[in-house]
Amino acid sequence: MSFTLIIGNKNYSSWSLRPWLLMKQFGIEFNEIRIPLYQTETQSQISQYSDSGKVPVLIHNTLTIWDSLAICEYLAETFPNLNLYPQDKTARALARSISAEMHSGFQHLRQNMPMNCRASKPGKGMTQEVQKDIERITNIWRQLRRQFFQEGNMLFGKFTIADAMYAPVILRFKTYGVQLDSVCQDYSGAILELPAMQQWLEAAENEQETISASEIG
Repeated sequence: MSFTLIIGNKNYSSWSLRPWLLMKQFGIEFNEIRIPLYQTETQSQISQYSDSGKVPVLIHNTLTIWDSLAICEYLAETFPNLNLYPQDKTARALARSISAEMHSGFQHLRQNMPMNCRASKPGKGMTQEVQKDIERITNIWRQLRRQFFQEGNMLFGKFTIADAMYAPVILRFKTYGVQLDSVCQDYSGAILELPAMQQWLEAAENEQETISASEIG
């Protein structure tokens, strides 16, 4: 199978991280094309691969899939034996629910705490609305870790699409110094220690481009 994943800057592109991390974790080989965002040629470069004008984009042979969650779902169908979602039907429904909630929600967190792997901005961006988003996210993590802790250190024990969807949030919490309880801190640490995540962070550190909107504060 021939996969090509088109992504944005590793330092800033939270949506790109999600399918990239998923594919790395499950050993799905792919060619990577990185297009720096908010540059003069960005839109024309992305348009070579997708009319959406956004990343990530997955090209599989002659098929183009855009949108991070759609890519993850496609991969789950393409590799059913890898169990990209939990095998159990009830757990799988929960995983899809929280993945969809992350995909469509938490707008205040996104707007006030943009992903910036290289930065350290403790306390910046915190508003009452952001705090509510954080409380909802950490409540999800605590509930799932209590339920599945015996099966491993990820949300559903083993790494799934749900972990890939929440991985950029962990990077945001790190950048903005969000205080976490021991359960959420342990989970965050487990994600940050993944070799694939370390690979992403190393590449982000070495990027030269900056996006001014994500550097304010």
